[in-house]
Amino acid sequence: MYARLNKATALVKADQDRIDALKKELATAHADRQNNIQQQLDIVTAQQELDQDELDDAKEDLGRSGLDPLSRIQRQFARHEAAQQIDTSHSQTPPGAALPNLGSGSLASQSASWRALHGEETQLRAAENEAAQDAAALAQAHDALEKQVNGAKADQQALAQEAAAQLASAAAAGGGPSGETTAALLSLHALSVDQKDVADLDKRIQDQQGLSDAYASWILLVEANERAVLHAVIKSALWILLILLAMFLAEVLVERFLSDLSPEQKRFRTVRVVVRFAVRAVSVLLLSFVIFGVPSQMPTILGLAGAGLTVALQDFIISFVGWFLLMGRNGVRVGDWVEINGVAGEVVEVGLLRTVLLETGNSADAGHPTGRKVAFMNSYAIQGHFFNFSTSGQWLWDEVQIMVPADRDPYPIIAAIEAMVTKETGPDTSAAEQEWQQSTTRYHVQSVSAKPAVNLRPTAGGIEVHIRYITRANERYAMRTRLYEAVVELLRKKAPDAAVETQPAAATMR
Repeated sequence: MYARLNKATALVKADQDRIDALKKELATAHADRQNNIQQQLDIVTAQQELDQDELDDAKEDLGRSGLDPLSRIQRQFARHEAAQQIDTSHSQTPPGAALPNLGSGSLASQSASWRALHGEETQLRAAENEAAQDAAALAQAHDALEKQVNGAKADQQALAQEAAAQLASAAAAGGGPSGETTAALLSLHALSVDQKDVADLDKRIQDQQGLSDAYASWILLVEANERAVLHAVIKSALWILLILLAMFLAEVLVERFLSDLSPEQKRFRTVRVVVRFAVRAVSVLLLSFVIFGVPSQMPTILGLAGAGLTVALQDFIISFVGWFLLMGRNGVRVGDWVEINGVAGEVVEVGLLRTVLLETGNSADAGHPTGRKVAFMNSYAIQGHFFNFSTSGQWLWDEVQIMVPADRDPYPIIAAIEAMVTKETGPDTSAAEQEWQQSTTRYHVQSVSAKPAVNLRPTAGGIEVHIRYITRANERYAMRTRLYEAVVELLRKKAPDAAVETQPAAATMR
């Protein structure tokens, strides 16, 4: 290729020297010779154009082969200068170049970016293959045309030399140009056109090769972006796995520490439900952030959502907050005897939103369950009030009534009954006073006495004796039975012939 280039350069230089000599000769020639010299100058000029086309084709072949770095640099510089003249608003941006922060965003956006980049890579590879195929087709056309031109070049040069010799002999003999001279000029011009086509094919081949190289560079950029996006996708997937693993470990810990609870720790069962719900809710929220991303207007969205939920779920929110109050020191526990909105009963469940009672009779009743469950929203702990009769032990006041006939002296009987009741209820009285003392100390109030009390009520049939005493709620009926037996035995010993009546009275819970 270098030998061909040097030969073509030498031919162009020789042609240029011959042209310069003919121009000088034409300037000093006689008028009858100027036409002949001009014909020679035209033939040499046509030959010089043909040799120049051959030189250009040799340069293009050398540049296309990649053996001459200087030609490549010059070509790239020419492209750069041409690109500078194009308006930047119409310049083309490589695919994948306008994708900043490929490693950020949600898993959904990252997956969409990866699919888009993969599609662009497929299109670019197809375009690269098409450019390579076009370059190969142009190379075949170039080689065929070049072979044709090289085959006709020898004949054309021989014709040009013969025409030049005839012109020289005609000039010496004083004759004019022949028809062969004109034919030689036409043949040289036609051959020059073919040679220019060969050089143009070389340029087109280099353009296709450059386009293929540009596509290859774009493919490398898109592949780099694909790797970055794929790395981000894997990172998001790892975050999802970590969140799921953390949720699983948290639930395992909750089950380990808040399971198999003793009856005294029943309230922790509700805490376990709340903790599990909170763990799952937080996990779902974090997973949604990882998969769909954090909303751009997060404060506004949270504010509007919070306002809407507050209005729509007002009762549920108040009930949920009331659950925390019920779980506090002055709340209620499963098994407590309470009265809520006029309904008395035993607490069987304290949920996040509802409190369930097993309804019983009121304090003046026997206190047996009615068989009905009553549920209340926990909002009563904030908006209303409730009575808890089990805060300091399930103590209640109970009464028994005894009728002493009018013809008997009631005072010895009353004194004996009071002593007997004081003895029977002594342990419960001491325990109740101690518990009440502990529960009222922090309020700085005077503790209530739990000692039995005896009241007299005159009636038409005699003296009605009311004896009030303290007892545990679950021992209420057993204590009353023991007192009746003791009273009957006492009255039988004191006055076996006296007609004394005993009857139960209503118990008052405290």
